[in-house]
Amino acid sequence: MKKNWKNQYFMWGLTALITIILAFCFYYLMFMGQNLIHKMQFLLRIIMPVIDGLAIAYIASPILNTIEYKIIFPLCDRLKIDIKKEKSRRRVRGLSIVLTLAFILLILYAFFSIVIPQLIRSIQSIIFQFPIYVYNLTVLVEKLLSDNPEVEQYVENLLNSYSSDIAGWLNRSIVPQINVLIKSISMSLIGILKSLYNLIIGFIISVYVLASKERFASQTKKMCYAFFNRSTSNIIIKEFRFVHRTFIGFLTGKIVDSCIIGVLCFMGTSLLKMPYSLLISVIVGVTNIIPFFGPYIGAIPSALLILMVNPTKCLYFIIFILILQQIDGNIIGPKILGDSTGLSGFWVIFSITLFGGIWGVLGMIVGIPIFAVIYAAVSSIINKKLTKKQLPTDTGKYNGLDYIDENHIFVPEWENKEIVTTP
Repeated sequence: MKKNWKNQYFMWGLTALITIILAFCFYYLMFMGQNLIHKMQFLLRIIMPVIDGLAIAYIASPILNTIEYKIIFPLCDRLKIDIKKEKSRRRVRGLSIVLTLAFILLILYAFFSIVIPQLIRSIQSIIFQFPIYVYNLTVLVEKLLSDNPEVEQYVENLLNSYSSDIAGWLNRSIVPQINVLIKSISMSLIGILKSLYNLIIGFIISVYVLASKERFASQTKKMCYAFFNRSTSNIIIKEFRFVHRTFIGFLTGKIVDSCIIGVLCFMGTSLLKMPYSLLISVIVGVTNIIPFFGPYIGAIPSALLILMVNPTKCLYFIIFILILQQIDGNIIGPKILGDSTGLSGFWVIFSITLFGGIWGVLGMIVGIPIFAVIYAAVSSIINKKLTKKQLPTDTGKYNGLDYIDENHIFVPEWENKEIVTTP
């Protein structure tokens, strides 16, 4: 049988070329990696409006699909409009985009016109009455320490010592650095304006993405089948659908859940006549988006705020928040989110800690769906390897296992342990 020497030489040459390219890449990363990082950051700043536009389109896509499939299409059926025609399809999509953007802008307008002014008034009230709150808190501490003069004296000395240290630090560090501080604030304002500009451009880009999202998806599938074989392309498309379902299901469900918790918190705090009920409800609702740690992050500053006004109501608020979080964790959350991630409690905490340390608050929000995708991919690889070895993929089958013999028989641990009897 003759060997195909031309094909063999081609493979040798291709392997050598790939090896050389990888060697150059390794050399560049080792000795010029910092320059590469700067270039990547520069490129990221340039394409940031596009990234913002894709993110806005991705978040708005479920709203667009709901309006299109639940409202526009049934209306077209009643009016005998053939949506299979290209012209009618474009008109339907245009109307759906307009309604989607109108809905988003209405939500933003309601938030900024109703919620924001009340939040500003609440914050102004806190600033004006802050000396009174400090006095009330001081009186409360004095009452608690009045029965123990030694502890009271220690606390006063500690406060006096730290207050003098803080004053000295301000005089030595902050005052000489006023110019630097003003420059930093100016740069922050410029950064905010630039981010606002990126969001406006991204908002415009999102309209084009929503208008042609099916075409972009078709082009991506076309490229996938062009560069990979059919079975690999099918697997890639299937896995991307799983990633999409995991992300969009978790994020949209968490946003809806947090809105419900914010409304329930506002109703409860209003009935209990808590101070700054709207401000507290916004804090609790927004921080509830962060899984697991969010309720505590929002409840602690809210409880401290109420404590400065009325310590008794602070106790009522803590009890109310505990009840509300139990309702959310056992009733509302499971109904909305379901088992969208498939992660146990340990892996949830692990993913929040890991991605929160990498990306901060954003990592705490998106860490769970990202880790759920990684967890599912690793589980799929493990199950495929076990299937090839003709071993079960059910984790429960390995509970109490000592070893597997050559006939694939599972031997439990208790068969190899000596039975010890007590007299």
